[in-house]
Amino acid sequence: MSAPTPGTGTLWLVPTPLDFGTLDAAGEAPDLREVLPMGTLQTAARLTHWVVENAKTARGFLKRVQAVVPLAQPLQSLQIQELPRPPKGQRGAAPALPDALLQPALQGQEMGLMSEAGMPAVADPGAELVRRAHALGLTVMPLVGPSALLLAVAASGMNGQSFAFVGYLPVDETARASRIRELEGLSRRLGQTQLVIETPYRNAALFQALLQHLQPTTQLSVACGLTLAKGWNHSAPVAQWREGQGRAGQRPPADQPTVFAWLAR
Repeated sequence: MSAPTPGTGTLWLVPTPLDFGTLDAAGEAPDLREVLPMGTLQTAARLTHWVVENAKTARGFLKRVQAVVPLAQPLQSLQIQELPRPPKGQRGAAPALPDALLQPALQGQEMGLMSEAGMPAVADPGAELVRRAHALGLTVMPLVGPSALLLAVAASGMNGQSFAFVGYLPVDETARASRIRELEGLSRRLGQTQLVIETPYRNAALFQALLQHLQPTTQLSVACGLTLAKGWNHSAPVAQWREGQGRAGQRPPADQPTVFAWLAR
C-alpha cells in the first residue's frame, strides 16, 4: 500500500459549550462568549465544511455562533457531514472512517470537527478522524474551549499530575462493583486520580454504587454541569458523602452531565 499524499488543508477542533441537552425548550441559550473565546468563535464562523456527531445540534451551535459573529456562508449552505455511528452498545476500537470525510482538507481547504459538547476527540468518536488526518498529512489545530474532564480534575483537589479517564463503568451491578474496586486499588497503588462519566439518567445509580463500594477514606469528587448556571462540584471523603451533611448532601441530578473522580488514600 503506497503512502498517502500529504494534504495541505487544516482540520480545526472546535469545542462547544457543555450545555448540550440541558436547556429546556422555553429557556434561552446563554451567550457563547461566556464560555468560548472570541478567537474560537471567529474560526468557527469562517469554516464552511464540517464533520460532526449530529447535524441538527451542530446547526444549533452554529446558529448561536452567528448571533455573535456573522457566518462566512448562510447556515443552510454549509457542508455538514456526520461521523458514522458505531453499532449500538459497541465498545472498544472505533470503526474505520472513510477518507472522504476529510476531502475538503485534502483539497487544501479548512474544515472543522465538532463534538456534541466540549472538546472534540477527547472521550469522543472524533478521535479516529484526527488520527486519520495526521496519517494523511493534514494540519490539526485544537481551539480553546471547555473540557468537562479537565474542569473536573481542577475542581477536585486531587492528583492533577497523574489521572486517568476510564470512560463508562459497566451497567451490570456485579460487574460495576468489581470495576470500582479494581480502579480504587489502582488509584491506591499509583496515587492516580480515576475519572468516569455516565449517561445523566444513570447518575444516581452510579453515585450510590461508588458510595457503597469505595472505602470510607477514599476522596470522591462530583462535578456536575460545570460552566452551567446550576453547575456545582464538591470533593470529600466517601464517609462524609455517606453521612450527607452540608455540601456532601448534594446529589447529582438526572439531567446534567457529571464527572465522578476518586483518589484512594
